[in-house]
Amino acid sequence: MATIAETDAIILAGGRGTRLSSVVSDRPKVLAEVLGRPLLSHLLDSLEKKGLQRVILSVGYMAEMVREVIGPRHGALEILYSVETEPLGTGGGIRLACEKAQSENILVLNGDSFCGFDASSLFAYHTEKKALGTIGVIEVPEADRYGRVVITPDSQIDKFLEKSASGSGLINAGIYLLQTSAIKELPAGVALSMERDVFPSFIGQGFYGFAVSGPFIDIGLPETYAKADDFLFQYLQYSSQNSE
Repeated sequence: MATIAETDAIILAGGRGTRLSSVVSDRPKVLAEVLGRPLLSHLLDSLEKKGLQRVILSVGYMAEMVREVIGPRHGALEILYSVETEPLGTGGGIRLACEKAQSENILVLNGDSFCGFDASSLFAYHTEKKALGTIGVIEVPEADRYGRVVITPDSQIDKFLEKSASGSGLINAGIYLLQTSAIKELPAGVALSMERDVFPSFIGQGFYGFAVSGPFIDIGLPETYAKADDFLFQYLQYSSQNSE
């Protein structure tokens, strides 16, 4: 049986970061510095510690800068690049990157957010459920910015709610474990949104939410990016004393 170490990861690293441009204007947002290093480097550190071996970076905006900064390896990780010549959205970007995937499942992460999670437990849950897809979900105090995820009592995804009323709720943490074959069935070269086009079609087909403990941060806005140094410092302090 395959393990998380044999699972390829895809990081969505192609976004321009328009909302962040007032504070990060000379690079793609995945290269925005947190504690003196690109956020993407911290994400790769985390995946290396989780035992993964291959990561495919889905790049588009300023792709060559990402390639120059990150290179072909990151510690023990082999780094591959999937380059969009035109914007394909999250779904289209994952579909293109899947051409380089060799594993039965793929672990997908958003490159502009960071969330602590137990990859082995996520993989075990996904395997036990024989899931088509499993999304990491997390409870946050202000879910209105992200939109909510509604799950059934047996943790199947029931629906996605658009950004709405303020207050706490479950959100998509930007962590997906997906059957590679299901992604390869999507049309190639077509702009697609995972959230709007792909995930709704998965509902009712073995599509689950898996609670992750966090912590979670999304650096997509200047006010959240301003908190990133303190966030990551505290996370690294904690994780140095506790296994991820």
